Amino acid sequence: MRLGLALGYWGRGPDPRHLELAQDAERLGYDSVWTAESWGSDAFTPLTWIAAHTSRIRLGTAIAQMAARSPTTTAMHALTLDHLSGGRMMLGLGLSGPQVVEGWYGRPFPRSPLTATREYVDVVRQVLRREGPVETDGRFHAHPYRGEDATGLGKPLKPITHPLRADLPILLGAEGPKNIAQTTRIADGWLPLYWSPTRTDVYEASLTDLPEDFVIAPMARVTVCDDVAEGLLPVKAMLGFYIGGMGHAKRNFHADLMARMGYADEARRVQELFLAGRREEAVLAVPDAFADEISLVGPRGRIAERLELWRKGPVTDLLVLAPDPHTLRVLAELNS
Repeated sequence: MRLGLALGYWGRGPDPRHLELAQDAERLGYDSVWTAESWGSDAFTPLTWIAAHTSRIRLGTAIAQMAARSPTTTAMHALTLDHLSGGRMMLGLGLSGPQVVEGWYGRPFPRSPLTATREYVDVVRQVLRREGPVETDGRFHAHPYRGEDATGLGKPLKPITHPLRADLPILLGAEGPKNIAQTTRIADGWLPLYWSPTRTDVYEASLTDLPEDFVIAPMARVTVCDDVAEGLLPVKAMLGFYIGGMGHAKRNFHADLMARMGYADEARRVQELFLAGRREEAVLAVPDAFADEISLVGPRGRIAERLELWRKGPVTDLLVLAPDPHTLRVLAELNS
């Protein structure tokens, strides 16, 4: 199981520790480093900065949001950074949800998410293969554009720049069973949001007949500490925000996933508290058991024991949300 460093997205401003953590991860033998975006910092610019200050570690977006860019624009970002980094780029994509897509990006959330994802990936792959001009007559993505307000002058084009790799890896963040199953057919890997090594049956039906070398790369908070309950608080804070605030009460993919993982009543309670403005209570309502099974928290020996559960399953890459160099080093030693 390879290790990756997940840096997430910025909060109020750039985190001055991120570059140093990425360099530490490279020295420790980590395979990859990943950045993200929501409605603040973008995913590609910090990754480019990291690329300029490292030499070996692979570079991934986990995730770049599809609504933020047309698929050709995303392909341009990916092929550009792949060249600048010497072929280290991995493109992780995701749809996000209706609140972000419509509220922040000002785009309609697709009524058929699977179709929209499939068309988006197809266009990106056409750009990267550069076998001819990009052409598709999709429901959500048409090249050239042929809408009622089109001039009719659109011309099929292929990229001026020759991509470094036609097979640049594309990974998808997917949560629903059908979306995960499609991911195994159209992408090179899957970026699970929550992964429990003791509940792999939740995804079993979606992961049948996996292609060879298919990547499964979940994120997990890792903290080496003496007090497990205290170490779980950041995990619970993240879960409270995602389950309570990253979606509408009637349509929250994160809450739905938590419910499928056996915590339906708890997910509903977290949502109710968060949406009522009782955020601290919402965080405390997240079960310690759920936060614990999707993370690696506690003393070194406890983490070593639980890490074996992650290594026994189908996970190929563990993307580590780690707050300090010490935790990165301990995990690298335990995984060697």
